Amino acid sequence: MILNLLQFGRVPYAEGLGLQRKLVEARYEGRIGNTLLLLEHPPVLTLGRNASRANILATDEFLAYRGVEVHEINRGGDVTYHGPGQLVGYPIFDLRSFNPRLGAVDYVRRIEEALIRACGDFGVRTTRVPGRTGVWTLAGGSILEKKIAAIGVHIARGITSHGFALNVSPDLRDFELIVPCGIADRAVTSLELETDPPPTMDAVRNAVARQFGRVFDHQILWVESVEELLPEASLPAGSSRGAMPDL
Repeated sequence: MILNLLQFGRVPYAEGLGLQRKLVEARYEGRIGNTLLLLEHPPVLTLGRNASRANILATDEFLAYRGVEVHEINRGGDVTYHGPGQLVGYPIFDLRSFNPRLGAVDYVRRIEEALIRACGDFGVRTTRVPGRTGVWTLAGGSILEKKIAAIGVHIARGITSHGFALNVSPDLRDFELIVPCGIADRAVTSLELETDPPPTMDAVRNAVARQFGRVFDHQILWVESVEELLPEASLPAGSSRGAMPDL
């Protein structure tokens, strides 16, 4: 099967969400195939269906001062942060297109596996933690595991949306605005902190796309523009394209 790959630079969250919704509807109607959208966002907090506002530690006034938007959305999970230096991925997949059909848990496990492999491409060993969705660095001795990627998905009519956020080189101090994913007893980390020299965002985009293709058994098809995939859609204003992948 083919996996359409759309790569952008920094896209405002609301505009990225609107594009995601168009892709979801097109996938449900069978007008496009499975698609992976990779991008970055300006600083934003998103609250999933199970989120508690108490896990936002900053006041509304301080968030406004810092220019951090807040969006309540329909994915699973608690509150999370997106910002520059973080690779955000939105897989728009029809789980019924797999044989056998993928269930929700298997789908999330495959996302974790693709991210674990992508981190491994840069020499960063990561794993799963039972009961805690996402990707974590390995614990050892007195060093606890740290979260390097968060996952929160939505599935309706068999079509997936939302997805994952992999910390490449964000300012980790921004995570102090929240209790990330409602987990107060573990820290977050990034590929930048775990590697020397740190990988570029383009290199990480390429690695993630390549590993998604392998884990989900799809051939990657680079799509030059949104219009090529959906003539009625367009690239959000002010957004920039990612570099051509080396897959």
